[in-house]
Amino acid sequence: MRNLLPRMLLEAGLIYPMHIWTLLLASGQGARMRGQESKKQFLLWKKRPLYWHCALTLASVSAVHGLIITFPLDELEERRAELHELWQTDALGVEYTSCSGGSSRQESVAKALSCLPAECTHILIHDAARPFVRPPLIQAVITALASGATAAVPALPVTDTIKEQTGDRVQTLDRTSLYAVQTPQGFTRDAVCQAHTRALEQGWKGTDDASLVERLGFPIQLIPGAAENIKITTNQDLKMLQEPEHDFRRNCTGWGYDVHRFGPGRTMKLGGVPIANGPEVEAHSDGDVLLHALIDAVLGCMGQGDIGDFFPDSDPGYENASSGVLLAETLDLAARHGLCIDHVDLTVISQIPKIGPWKHQIKKNVHTLLGLSPQQVNIKATTEEHLGFTGSKQGIKAVAQVIGHRAG
Repeated sequence: MRNLLPRMLLEAGLIYPMHIWTLLLASGQGARMRGQESKKQFLLWKKRPLYWHCALTLASVSAVHGLIITFPLDELEERRAELHELWQTDALGVEYTSCSGGSSRQESVAKALSCLPAECTHILIHDAARPFVRPPLIQAVITALASGATAAVPALPVTDTIKEQTGDRVQTLDRTSLYAVQTPQGFTRDAVCQAHTRALEQGWKGTDDASLVERLGFPIQLIPGAAENIKITTNQDLKMLQEPEHDFRRNCTGWGYDVHRFGPGRTMKLGGVPIANGPEVEAHSDGDVLLHALIDAVLGCMGQGDIGDFFPDSDPGYENASSGVLLAETLDLAARHGLCIDHVDLTVISQIPKIGPWKHQIKKNVHTLLGLSPQQVNIKATTEEHLGFTGSKQGIKAVAQVIGHRAG
């Protein structure tokens, strides 16, 4: 699967760990958008403001720990109240806060940087006027950072002929070396904070954050952008937000089942949580029976087969693979298929160990991995009363049900 190796190395501790926060810039004035009652980032699309669509997508990527959203100073309290209301319906599942922006995009970023928690190591910066961003692009930026990039910027090759005019002289530029950049842009915290500090001291101005980082001599890694990641800039762009006359939703349900035998092999994990003093399990990957059942259920919602089709145990590349990484790959696929997960119900079936002490931690980890609210994830545990495979303490089972919807 795409981009799997860097994340597996990260999970294995072979690449330095990352604690990622995203700065979501929603404090612009929208000067090129005329005749609208509110700024473009607050226009409603599918009954929610544009910036909230960005927030939900960013938070759905499991590597993102938190969000800082900037708002215009004169609307800060109003938008904070709006955030609280939106949270009641669509909880982000990650930490978030908000702050006032500045008189320019650059100043807004600098203010948001000052709000980052101490443990943050890497930063994504995204414009709220790009509401069509999808998880695969965000994950591609993160994967580049995980592989050691100081700055990772999505970009698309320029397809139009570009001419430069200087006075009366016009010349055609070589478009083969020209790229149109997008957001989110990803940086190490040290690089982007240094760049904004130097910009403030020396009066640098940049149209994006990468341009400031470049001036310090840091390398910029360009990664393939996404054609659908369009920025809403002018009134003409509003047509992209128009809903079709009939917008049907197709509800779907997926069911997953997995089982592992106890025996020398892997330390027991459930939902990505190591179970201290639990019996070892025999497995090709890390043997997380709960996440394996969940992956099957997500694939079932899409009609895309089962976990063995994508991560076969005959492939040595998946030996001891983190099930959290496999789930992230599955969620990338789900995003490309337009699947929105609404609710997850998981059951662990085992005589040993007792799951009760771990249920809260498992639930927290699963809803974070999925980018869902705690209310959208349920964890249960039961035994088979000393009957059968699990009752005789030979192994452990898990079942999962995923309820979601797709546009249709």
